[in-house]
Amino acid sequence: MSENFFLADRFEVEQPGLKAVAYRMLRSRTSRREEPLPEHDGSVRLPDPVVTAPARVDPEQEILIADSVGIALMIVLETLSPAERLAFVLHDMFDVPFDDIAPILGRTTISTRQLTSRARRRVQGAAPAADTDVARKRDVVDAFLTASRGGDFEALLAVLDPEVVARSDGGTLVPSILRRGAADVASQAITFARFAADARLALVNGTPGVVSFAGDRPLSVMSFTIRDGRITGLDILTDPDRLTALGLSA
Repeated sequence: MSENFFLADRFEVEQPGLKAVAYRMLRSRTSRREEPLPEHDGSVRLPDPVVTAPARVDPEQEILIADSVGIALMIVLETLSPAERLAFVLHDMFDVPFDDIAPILGRTTISTRQLTSRARRRVQGAAPAADTDVARKRDVVDAFLTASRGGDFEALLAVLDPEVVARSDGGTLVPSILRRGAADVASQAITFARFAADARLALVNGTPGVVSFAGDRPLSVMSFTIRDGRITGLDILTDPDRLTALGLSA
């Protein structure tokens, strides 16, 4: 049994009243065949997104969205050690006291506090606070989509952060793509928009995103990280097998 499962199972036994998202997060990498995003070797593996219509979210989808902490944060959490991840999620996201977390990890309270602080610094450094105003984020995504469709390079530069990072997961048959910088990302957005006959706004993990189609066939699901009114991260799923499994319809 992996250390992830060992810590998760101890948490379930020792905290029976908490059906923690932390437990599901630690198990999700196996149940959904998710792997971390190791940029150092050029491979990209994005978590499966939860896609819903912009104007409607049914109760089942609300549960799925609540179970997701967002693609950007999930990627950062995967870079933590299992102990760091569990301590950070339990304390910072679920307000579990350090005294209760320490026995689960087999550490002292002081050591657990230090472990959580270290994890918090790494998360904050890698995933700066994103905008939370949904209407504002929708405006930014709509501006990106309009500029891409119109081939307006300058308009794209205006909506992209200068240090924006775009990641594309094409699965086993299509090479992964990792691009940095507004100019490079803007050029690729314009190029890709020519192949998408239909691109529309959607909710991706509960936040405004874009789903693109060619006829009835889904081409991509795009999730955006937006800070101070500009796009700082763009995560694109283009894996045809996983897109089919999502059951998307134009």
